[in-house]
Formats: sequence, C-alpha cells, structure tokens
Amino acid sequence: MKAAITILAGDGVGPEIMSATLKLLDKVAICKGHDFTYHEALIGGIAIDQTGSALPDETLRLAEQSDAILLAAVGGPKWDNPTAAVRPEQGLLKIRKHFGLFANLRPVKTYPALAHHAPLRAELLDGVDMLFVRELTGGLYFGPRKEQDGGSDAYDTMLYSVDEVERVAHVAFRAAQMRRKKLTSVDKANVLAAMRLWRSTVMRVHEDYADVELEHSLVDSCTMHLLTRPSNFDVILAGNMFGDILSDEASVLAGSLGMLPSASLGDGTFGLYEPVHGSAPDIAGQGKANPTGMILSAAMMLRYSLGMESEAKAIEQAVEDTLASGARTADIASDGRFISTQEFVDDVLQHLNL
Repeated sequence: MKAAITILAGDGVGPEIMSATLKLLDKVAICKGHDFTYHEALIGGIAIDQTGSALPDETLRLAEQSDAILLAAVGGPKWDNPTAAVRPEQGLLKIRKHFGLFANLRPVKTYPALAHHAPLRAELLDGVDMLFVRELTGGLYFGPRKEQDGGSDAYDTMLYSVDEVERVAHVAFRAAQMRRKKLTSVDKANVLAAMRLWRSTVMRVHEDYADVELEHSLVDSCTMHLLTRPSNFDVILAGNMFGDILSDEASVLAGSLGMLPSASLGDGTFGLYEPVHGSAPDIAGQGKANPTGMILSAAMMLRYSLGMESEAKAIEQAVEDTLASGARTADIASDGRFISTQEFVDDVLQHLNL
C-alpha cells in the first residue's frame, strides 16, 4: 500500500521522537511491502521563527495532499508569551479546525511493569484500559471571546450545537461497541446550559446504541473517580476543555505523560496523530525523551487512517514487550538507570513481530 504522510516534528524533543518513530515505520513498510512517503513541514515555534506563522500555508498544502499527519510537539520558553500575537498553539488549533478534526481519541492503558511509577496503589491500576473521546473543535476553546485589552473584563464562551455533540457522540458510542460496551459522558449539566444541551443530545444519540451502557458523570465527580476506581471506565466522552483536563489527569495512571498517544479524526479516514505530552524543552537534544507516545500515535495512524490493523497491533505489542523486558527511558526509570530515546526504539524494533 502507498501512503503519503505529512511529518510535523515541531519543537523541543519533537525532532528526536519523530526521527526515532520514522525508523519504526520504515521497518513496517519494508516487512509488509508498504510504500510510505514522508513530507516534512513546519508548525509551532520553529514555523514562527522561519515564516512568522505558527501554521504556514505550505504546511497546509502538503497536509491536504497526504493521507495522514504525524505531529510530535510544539512550543517552548522562547515563544511562551500568552499575550503574543502569534503563538505555537495557534498552529494546533488552526490545523484541527481546517481539517474538521472534531474527535480526539486518547487511550490510557496501564502496564504492570510500570505500576510503581503511578501515584495509586497497584491494585487500583489493575485492568485500567480506557479511551477518552474529546470533542476538539467546539466549546470554550473556539467560542466567542473577548481579551482584556486594557479594560476590566475578559470572557470565553462555552458554545455547543446539537450537531457538534451528535457527531462526536456517535464516534464515542461506536468505539464503545468495539470495546467493553460502556460509555461515560462527562458534563456539568447541573450548572451550565451548554452542558444540559450536551447531556440531552448524548441521551438521544444513545437510542441508536442499545447495546452500550450509558452513564452520566459530572466533571468534578469524574476527576475523583478516575483516581479511586479507574478500572471501571471504558470509553469517556467529554467536551473540549473537560476532555483536555481529564485525559491529562488520567495520564498519571500510565506512569508518565510520555506514554500516551492520541488521534484527531474527522468524518473520513484522514487524521492527525500526536503524543499528548508537550515539547519538554528542558531535555531537548539530550536523548532522554520517551518516544512511546509518539510510537503509539504512529500505530493509531496505521489503524485509523491507513487500515493497517495487524501492523498497529504488532507495534503496540512490541512496546508492551519492550517495557516488560525492563527497557526504560529517563522518565520511567526508578533506579536512575535508563537508555536513550534511540536505544528504546531499537529495543522496540527487536520485539517487533511482523
């Protein structure tokens, strides 16, 4: 199979984890007879420095000609001014909106070998395997807003339409059908009008999925239950801001933020795939970055955009086997002994069974 992939290495540790992951994808292509073409482009801080834009037109042009986007990380202290006219995160918001990537999938799975890295007792982590489905192009991050602009007030508006909630709810219910058939919808319906629309719409969509158990959870309760009974969750559906916060909270269950991948999808097979962690500028260039989230994001790309389920499963199993063998990057090394980013990927390659 031929596939064109836009590569956005971005800032900080991005180039390191991206180059390591492409080595893995090259191995998959060779073993399975695929032809992957990579189109490298700019986004984030490096794009601002070179073009003045966080998402240059050339990047969008290349992405429009691709089957998927693989993105590493953006941002860093150099561009860390929330009042700046051009900021790295603007590139992320714009690219999601441009391609209509309204559903963000974030799996959170615990590994027995890393249980001691999580802040919870090991017995609470047993069987934790959840999938966050976060609405990505609406809500508080995209609603009408007003900056302070020297005045005494500012505001952001949580705005949702029925159509926006319906389409992401369908994604979540379909995902639940393929898993353990349980969906938790998170809202703040006791306070917010937008969240009452959210709840009523999810309830109506549920009528099309009688085989899926639906429960509603207020966001404050959900934050507690994620730490007291995390194994009870299967698929968690949430709006843009709540999904952002909850999925980051749940990342500690996996032992490190560096472990988690994500997929941003629209109506078709095109998607953007990126680890959930940031650019980690404090360790950039030192070979200390954990490439697991980036590797697993590539596996999600193979599954959702390229239809390569067996290849995706092979990568996921290789990561699990590598961790079970004792290989550790700096963020998950409890005794101070760790291997480099590239050495970790080499270990994954050794465990890759295609």
